[in-house]
Amino acid sequence: MKKIKLGIVGCGGIFRCSHLSEILEHGDEFEIVAVCDVIKERMNIEGIPGTVKKYENYIDLVNDEEVEAVDICTPNYYHSVISVLALEKGKHVLCEKPDAVSVAEMKKMIDAEKRSGKVMMVMRNCRYLPASKYFKNYVDSGGCGEIYCGKCGYLRRRGIPGKGGWFTTKALSGGGPLVDLGVHMLDLALYLMGNPKAVSVSGCTYNKFSETTVSDSENSKFGDKKEDGIFDVEDLAMGFVRFENGACLQLEFSWASNIEKEEFFVELRGTKSGIRFSSDDAKNVIWTERNGVLEDVYPKTVRKSGHGGVIKNFADAINGKAKPDYTTEQGMNIIKIFEGFYKSAETGKEILL
Repeated sequence: MKKIKLGIVGCGGIFRCSHLSEILEHGDEFEIVAVCDVIKERMNIEGIPGTVKKYENYIDLVNDEEVEAVDICTPNYYHSVISVLALEKGKHVLCEKPDAVSVAEMKKMIDAEKRSGKVMMVMRNCRYLPASKYFKNYVDSGGCGEIYCGKCGYLRRRGIPGKGGWFTTKALSGGGPLVDLGVHMLDLALYLMGNPKAVSVSGCTYNKFSETTVSDSENSKFGDKKEDGIFDVEDLAMGFVRFENGACLQLEFSWASNIEKEEFFVELRGTKSGIRFSSDDAKNVIWTERNGVLEDVYPKTVRKSGHGGVIKNFADAINGKAKPDYTTEQGMNIIKIFEGFYKSAETGKEILL
């Protein structure tokens, strides 16, 4: 089988920690032929031959005719910019989350995807966690009945990433933990619910810990900190989404707040059963009743990375072996929620989407 010639744009933390090992694991399907980063030293990567082509400008990599597909691991603002350019140049695209920083930018991606006929995917690694797959099969088999409400969250006690850098600069990130963490659990909740269309959103945002130097989260190591940098995003977001099918979902995401510990979760309630996906696999649970008795079921799953599942699906989609599990229409649904959320926080009103 012919290997897909892959170009990497952005060789920082998320690529090294989550993408690289999985791409190398699928070495029969991918060959990294080019890398790009604005910091030269980052392009020296263990596991990638030193002879690989190195670019400091993403435009040069995208224009490289040998590159057939692009993996984008840059600050959020560039996700849509590079995706559109790559699609226009006839490349397949895999991009880190979030899809884009605005609805307008997301629309550009969708239009470019349709014109190109190429595969366009955004990282949705939480869908491929073993517990997520277990719950997806359970829901799809009718185990929950009608899912009519739920809540999801990703909370840190003290875990602000790259303080003063692009993570905390709205022009580059698009937002704080709502965007950074929210895309993970919101997408998983929607995925389990059958991807209902959001019709309205109400949200509140707060910035209370921009001066803190305390950290208890490994995740705060992501990004490049700047002592005199910008912090114009929220550190906590709480809100509520209504869907076209009548269901609703509570949201809560924080980089820093006074809570017990860091955790993430999706909790959904159905007419037959309720489920909770948890950052602690021992606490994944189904709440139901059987033979007139209330019953709690704790599935035994083992946590492992979900990035490999997305990367495998990307390769299979390019080779015509499978359809992408992600669609840009699903991405637009989330970006509309994010944009409406911030408008609601600014105006103090519920926003129709």
